[in-house]
Amino acid sequence: MAERRMFARSIVESDAFLDMPLSARCLYFALGMVADDDGFVGNPKSVMRQASATQDDLKLLIAKRFILSFESGVIVIKHWRINNYIQKDRYKSTTYVEELNTLALDDKGAYTEKTNVYPKCIQNGYKMDTQIRLGKVSILEKENEKEKEVAKQADKPPSGAQKHKYGKYNNVLLTEDEHAKLLAEERGKEAIEYFSDYRERKGYKAKSDYLSIKKWVFTALDEETIREKRIGAAQPFKERTYSEAECESVVTKISDLKGIEW
Repeated sequence: MAERRMFARSIVESDAFLDMPLSARCLYFALGMVADDDGFVGNPKSVMRQASATQDDLKLLIAKRFILSFESGVIVIKHWRINNYIQKDRYKSTTYVEELNTLALDDKGAYTEKTNVYPKCIQNGYKMDTQIRLGKVSILEKENEKEKEVAKQADKPPSGAQKHKYGKYNNVLLTEDEHAKLLAEERGKEAIEYFSDYRERKGYKAKSDYLSIKKWVFTALDEETIREKRIGAAQPFKERTYSEAECESVVTKISDLKGIEW
């Protein structure tokens, strides 16, 4: 099994990748480091805990299709063969043959379910023309066209549900049902205000404000609370007011020590 792992800039510097919270991006790198030579990880939850990530981070990577999941619990890095090229003398085939047989390579060299693309066999070892791996600057935009339509349906509120403006700056768009669900959660109102302030300062855009708040705002709030507790744990400097007699005593002692006339 090869010891080195690589990550293509066309993937990890894309807007789709950088829009995710830091914890989800770190989890992606952690999964990429422990994957076998075909990009499969048999213990993603264990890796998630080791990376101090959450179940939501794993779900986000799946929803964004940076990783593909199987009923067996195994996952595979979708863009593995774009990220990595392993020499034959170092390559060791995956033990997850059943999962591998359900996948094909699309015309960009990324894994996808066989039912979604024309068949392109991936069972012939690790043969891959290096030209397939070049010129992939806009790979995510092209290969996610079909996925965008699925995402639209997932983000679309129920028929007839109108979105209203919430938050300090009236810039958080939620249906009444979404707003009620968030308020029912611990720190829900605080999460809405956090998102409103973040959008006002950063100009953040999202297809669904509700999903964005659910995916990363609560985690951001928890991380901010931890930082504040660490800062608060440090003992602040306390000022003290000295009496006139104490001041005179100190001056006298200093004069005696140094022979200075005051």
